[in-house]
Amino acid sequence: MSTRMLLILVLLTPTITQAGVYRWVDEQGNTHFGDQPPEKVAHQEISVTVAPAHSDTSVDERRQNIESFLEQRQQQREKEQAANMKAAKQAAKHEAQCRKLRARLKHMESISTFYNLNDQGERVFVSESENDQIRQRFQGKVQKTCNG
Repeated sequence: MSTRMLLILVLLTPTITQAGVYRWVDEQGNTHFGDQPPEKVAHQEISVTVAPAHSDTSVDERRQNIESFLEQRQQQREKEQAANMKAAKQAAKHEAQCRKLRARLKHMESISTFYNLNDQGERVFVSESENDQIRQRFQGKVQKTCNG
């Protein structure tokens, strides 16, 4: 039975079950059935039970396949959303790190000379060439980390 025919039967079933069915016998003794009783003839109302529609197995399989597909697609969307959120968090973290590094580089440019602490905790200032090397190394770190 085709899906279209099954659909039509399902839609018409309530109409059929709500309409009364009558049985009567005419003058020749023939039995008739109808939805309206004839006038001036003895008739009997009959209760009709409609057999449940049996669904085609291919329809059930298609429905299951569609439900399975929709469930898989929903899972894919959820995975994509989770991956996008993770990437967005990483990008925000990376951007915050770059802001800090750039601020530190700007601060380093304002410092005239750097120093190290010796074993006694005293400041030992570095030479001008070492100052330049420290700045260049840090600038390279910022460029490498922040792509410019």
